[in-house]
Amino acid sequence: MATSVTRRQFLKGSGATLAGGLTLSALGLDTKPAMAHVGDMDRMKKLREATQTTSICCYCSVGCGLICSTDKSGTVINIEGDPDHPVSEGTLCPKGANIMETTAANQHRLRDVLYRAPNSDTWEKKDWTWAVDKIARNIKKDRDAGFIRQNSQGQTVNRVDTIAFHGSSNVNSEECFMMVSMARALGMVYIDHQARV
Repeated sequence: MATSVTRRQFLKGSGATLAGGLTLSALGLDTKPAMAHVGDMDRMKKLREATQTTSICCYCSVGCGLICSTDKSGTVINIEGDPDHPVSEGTLCPKGANIMETTAANQHRLRDVLYRAPNSDTWEKKDWTWAVDKIARNIKKDRDAGFIRQNSQGQTVNRVDTIAFHGSSNVNSEECFMMVSMARALGMVYIDHQARV
């Protein structure tokens, strides 16, 4: 048998429930899940008021669709899969799902070159010129040390086993050909490609 509730009874019951919840909170019961739900409601309100723009994920050649939500100041506040995209239909891989971490919204993203010397426990800030020069010197040192060697048949082989190359699937065929040619010229034998992974 269904019973009807008047508006006044509903409001009284809601007020009693709220008062009971506050009392339980004062007694030491955990109200964090309820507060998290309130935070989610606030986030949903921001998303409803945001400007939505479609974009494409940059991480591989699939080009999954993204919906970027920006607030009134132009700051990205959310990125999610685009259900209207003909290829991905709203789904994203882990890299695409975490693309928000690459935006200015991530306060912890790296902005500077950080270097830790061997056997050190502290990081030093360096500039990009220093970093590129250091990488070039390390490649030359490894190449000079291991480029000319003998294989098991006594033949001279030119290769470097201490450096690997991992290509990007976000480049076209010509760029990929040039990068792999450069890696082969340096003597690298460990060559892989993001599209295969």
